[in-house]
Amino acid sequence: MKATISKGTSLSVEQPEEVLISPNRVFSAGFYSVGVEAFCFAIWFSKLPSHQNSSSRTVVWMANRDQPVNGRHSKLSLLKTGDLILTDAGKFHCLGHKHFLTFLSTVISLQHRNTKLVSSRSHTNISSGFYELFFDNDNILSLLFNGLEVSSIYWPEPWLKSWEAGRSTYNNSRIAVLNSLGNFSSSDDFTFKSTDYGAVLHRRLTLDYDGNIRLYSWEEEGQIWVVSWQAIQRPCRIHGACGANSLCSYAHNFDRKCSCLKGFKMKNRTDWSYGCVPEFHFSRNKNETSFVLLSHVEYYGYDYRYTANFTFNQCRNLCLQLRECKAFQYSFQKETGFSHCFPKTQLLNGYYSPSFEGDTYLKLPKSYVNNFVEEFSLDCSRRGTIPLVRTYVKNRVNGTVKFMLWFACGVGGLELICIFVVWCLLIRTQKSFGADKQGYGLAATGFRKFSYAELKKATKGFTEEIGKGAWGAVYKGVLSNNQIAAIKRLYEANEGEDVFLAEKSLSSNALDWKQRFEIALGTARGLAYLHEECLEWVLHCDVKPQNILLDSNYQPKVADFGLSKLQNRGDLNNPNFSKIRGTRGYMAPEWVFNLPITSKVDVYSYGIVVLEMVTGKNTIMGVHDIDVGVEAEHKRLVTWVRETKNGKVGIASWIEHIIDPKMEGRYDMGKMEILAEVALQCVEEDKDARPTMSQVVEMLLRHENDHH
Repeated sequence: MKATISKGTSLSVEQPEEVLISPNRVFSAGFYSVGVEAFCFAIWFSKLPSHQNSSSRTVVWMANRDQPVNGRHSKLSLLKTGDLILTDAGKFHCLGHKHFLTFLSTVISLQHRNTKLVSSRSHTNISSGFYELFFDNDNILSLLFNGLEVSSIYWPEPWLKSWEAGRSTYNNSRIAVLNSLGNFSSSDDFTFKSTDYGAVLHRRLTLDYDGNIRLYSWEEEGQIWVVSWQAIQRPCRIHGACGANSLCSYAHNFDRKCSCLKGFKMKNRTDWSYGCVPEFHFSRNKNETSFVLLSHVEYYGYDYRYTANFTFNQCRNLCLQLRECKAFQYSFQKETGFSHCFPKTQLLNGYYSPSFEGDTYLKLPKSYVNNFVEEFSLDCSRRGTIPLVRTYVKNRVNGTVKFMLWFACGVGGLELICIFVVWCLLIRTQKSFGADKQGYGLAATGFRKFSYAELKKATKGFTEEIGKGAWGAVYKGVLSNNQIAAIKRLYEANEGEDVFLAEKSLSSNALDWKQRFEIALGTARGLAYLHEECLEWVLHCDVKPQNILLDSNYQPKVADFGLSKLQNRGDLNNPNFSKIRGTRGYMAPEWVFNLPITSKVDVYSYGIVVLEMVTGKNTIMGVHDIDVGVEAEHKRLVTWVRETKNGKVGIASWIEHIIDPKMEGRYDMGKMEILAEVALQCVEEDKDARPTMSQVVEMLLRHENDHH
């Protein structure tokens, strides 16, 4: 045992006695066995076992939990350069010093944490599991189930607003701290105290493999870790507890019990997280389909849609008609006289609770209705092993000489290849630039790259200006293939030559109601993709009609989002990002009041654009509202629409009052109503009251095929 390793030395996996000891002798570090000839470099409590009467160690950190090294010839080395590396059997460099910030499942006392915790896969498998504790995009400390097919946040309760859960989104530090007395606090105003608050020798906050986060305190008298706080008291509320098509319930001898639904069987007898699979197939004849009552059973999420005040038979018939409906959840509140109908497209996160005032009706073929529910249990007799597929080349005699020979041959061959490639490139470049020095080529991304001369020729010297933005002016141009394009000339660029953006454009004519609805839906999809589906989320910050281009089929394309992304990407703390951006009339209140900038600023701008599409009026110019005998009053577009809606009797009258006169009465009242309603939700002053763009897409899709 030793306290340090010096530069140029290493710890060997084949010498288990080589363990680093902290100065206070509380922690030890070394190679930790995780399987047969499989080791990870870890830190653990020196004298505290993970369980009573157990020799296993309480691990608090692990470097390579998902990439164990071989039990022979592997080592941890501190190079003379100061780099710390972990090698596998002397051949593979598994980790460098930057990779030692990997995620684990435990925080100890007085340790600040601003990354995330990842649970273990099981009690005996320390590899990364399905549960994560992290700060989400609204800076809320949350628990996430990141399963095999789906992911969802389950703590704090997803149906609660942030303030209802006692959290604050007005922070950007993302820090959580646990002190030695048992007090935990995070930057989103979440705090708790342990049940044994006070001076305790050792504490650890662990995200366990079952998805619950617990605070453990070391009890000296019993020499055991005891739970002094846990986040979730009802374990069946943890998402992914039993997998798909299963039911979580409480048993006397266990915290929770998993079971397959009638007509289903376990997919993997060694792991409930895989859920259950059906043993039946539905017939096309709906008369051969029936339902089985599951009293006081709830399946959270994955609703086809929410329908209020449906009768039981209406809800049942709706599920029968939908092929993707697997069950429906129905409840009736006697106090209010309201009923709730939720057709379910997936059966996930199901649990039984007598306090739940509702029932679930499972859709089954009639031949399975009277069958008994088959009981399944985990088969723990089979010990699962995960082989690490790696190839190790055995060193031979005179290996150094042979290596030098092959190295010399390789370098010589590489030099010949490089000379040939450079020669070919020079010949090709001379041919390419012979006709025009500023010719074009294909960029690595597959986009067409234009030269300044080509774009100047296409725009006839930048003479026909069709718009301006915060970053540059837009000109109409005709490319060499006769395609009309909108070409943006940037005001500032670091390159020696002016930089341009070429985008497809189409001269706009008066649009009918169908085209306006499809444009609103397509734009919402584009923004939802930027906000939630990109590898790195992108804020547009300047959504307006001029940045929504239409192709020949009137399909919308959101333009100019790239500029916002390139400026301080992902750095919301940069003071330049807090400067007001966008176009007057389309900017959200957050820009004015210097509030944190989130994706909700684009939602607000989108709402203004949709209101303009519905009314045909410009938000910047305002609205002149003329009543009989009263002088015309200049109002903001949003205020005018809201006052019109609240002041008119009936849907038809207020929609007819605000609708664009150019449509001359030829429109679908229902479609225009949903556009106006969605737009008004998007322009709420409170950003938390606005929907996300994915929710906007869902609302529009829900009414896309409706006929009013």
